Amino acid sequence: MKIALCQLNPTVGDLPGNVAKISDFLARAKALGADVALLSELALTGSPPRDLLLKEAFLDDQDAALSELAAGIHGITAVVGMAARHTEDKRLLYNSAAVIADGRIIAVGHKRLLPNYDIFDDRRYFTPGSETLIFTVAGMKAAVTICEDAWNEAGFWSTNSRLTGQKTYEHNPIEDCARAGAQVILNLSASPFQAGKCELRRRMLSFAAAKYGLPLAFTNQVGGNDEFIFDGASLGVSGKGRITACCRSFEEDLVLFDTHSQEEVKVEQPSPPEEVFRALVLGVRDYMEKCAFESAIVGLSGGIDSALVCVIAAEALGRRNVSGVIMPSMHTSESSLADANALAASIGISTVTVPITPVYDAFMESLHDLFKDEKPGIAEENIQARARATILMAISNKFGGMVLATGNKSEVSVGYCTLYGDMAGGLDVLGDVPKTLVWEMSRWINTNGVVIPPVIIEKAPSAELAPGQTDQDTLPPYDVLDEIVRLYIEEERGAAEIIRMGYDREVVASAVRMIDTSEYKRRQSAPVLKVTGRAFGFGRRMPIAQRYREVVS
Repeated sequence: MKIALCQLNPTVGDLPGNVAKISDFLARAKALGADVALLSELALTGSPPRDLLLKEAFLDDQDAALSELAAGIHGITAVVGMAARHTEDKRLLYNSAAVIADGRIIAVGHKRLLPNYDIFDDRRYFTPGSETLIFTVAGMKAAVTICEDAWNEAGFWSTNSRLTGQKTYEHNPIEDCARAGAQVILNLSASPFQAGKCELRRRMLSFAAAKYGLPLAFTNQVGGNDEFIFDGASLGVSGKGRITACCRSFEEDLVLFDTHSQEEVKVEQPSPPEEVFRALVLGVRDYMEKCAFESAIVGLSGGIDSALVCVIAAEALGRRNVSGVIMPSMHTSESSLADANALAASIGISTVTVPITPVYDAFMESLHDLFKDEKPGIAEENIQARARATILMAISNKFGGMVLATGNKSEVSVGYCTLYGDMAGGLDVLGDVPKTLVWEMSRWINTNGVVIPPVIIEKAPSAELAPGQTDQDTLPPYDVLDEIVRLYIEEERGAAEIIRMGYDREVVASAVRMIDTSEYKRRQSAPVLKVTGRAFGFGRRMPIAQRYREVVS
């Protein structure tokens, strides 16, 4: 059997656009001689459609779009991800795959394992399927599974760490397919990106294919939808566990998988910083395009975070569509101004300089009587950050363009950021990127020639809101902080456990306290592109008004 892995980038809710894109892929697959075209999970609606699924009108429009799509499918069998209402109880909805041939839907299969952890919320919308769908095409029995259905192979997970929060299930749909007599397994997926997950996914699918001696076709969604980034990397795996077909990562692709082939293909394995960089570029590009923004605005400080955001934005949108705004204050060093201008010149983006000192002075004059008996401190520092945010948003309102926030995960974790100040923007590009990874990515970017001036990478980080200020005046060294954040946020380790692992008691207690008391800030931040095991936002739902604090003796 020849299976076309149709790896496309749908837009959530754009039913006409998604039908047109699917139809184009099907025409290409047919021209290549494919027997089956395998689309991704919820390809018709785009994934994740979230509460659009609660709208009856949306479901009606999806059904009409599916009928339109099916009417045009001839000479090939298509397996398309969609949402299906129960035939008798319309209140029940399935995450489904429609098998389409000869202009009609010949079968519908339903996702059996519904993830409800981290960013996954399937049980809010769907009811689980209970039966294995097998249909015959090109003389072979093909079984349909959907995403999580392939992620419950106990033999694999007994020797490999599960992803953060992942649950085990009573059933193993892949095993059920084998027992039901399937000769090939088809898996439609919308498996979100996470650093290191692509390699894990390849090994898991190879293990399952080899265990049951069945070829396995896996088509994954690609593209960004809100915080989610889908990396694609669709696969065809032989019954011996060999990867014999593979789509490119982070872009649309169509590859033909021959289930009889045993010839292995070379699979791209980018380094960790390159992988995350490419994911962020895709996430920014799609977020901007799907929100109908053509240009980006970045507050350019001369620091490494804003430098990296500018590089990512320029790669995603084109340098002509990125503007850097330099906003010096009375505390801004000449070297920072020089570094900001050097970075802009290096990547070829335009800049404008708007000093904030007059704005700050006006605020202080207005507040003079109220503040006159108080020592200067964080309030005065935050006025500077908020003045900058007001300028950025004014430029956005006047000329268009989305403001991109530049705070990294380390800062956002402990609240080392100003609400309504440097947190302002339509998207926080680095909000799930630890500071140590910011440095790694920046050095990787420079491996083929200097893009980010080395002085920006090497100098001590500073918000420059007070004379001689550096981040480490307030925070632990970032290599220590990032490990504590990883253990506490991503692995859900307690403070006492982290201390037992060898970390300083006072440092851990201070970091955990800052993390816990900064939830109100994060709840009001811009959406964060997810690249680690646990990002702030949709996948982490901590209460704000709560008083639990772990006692560390």
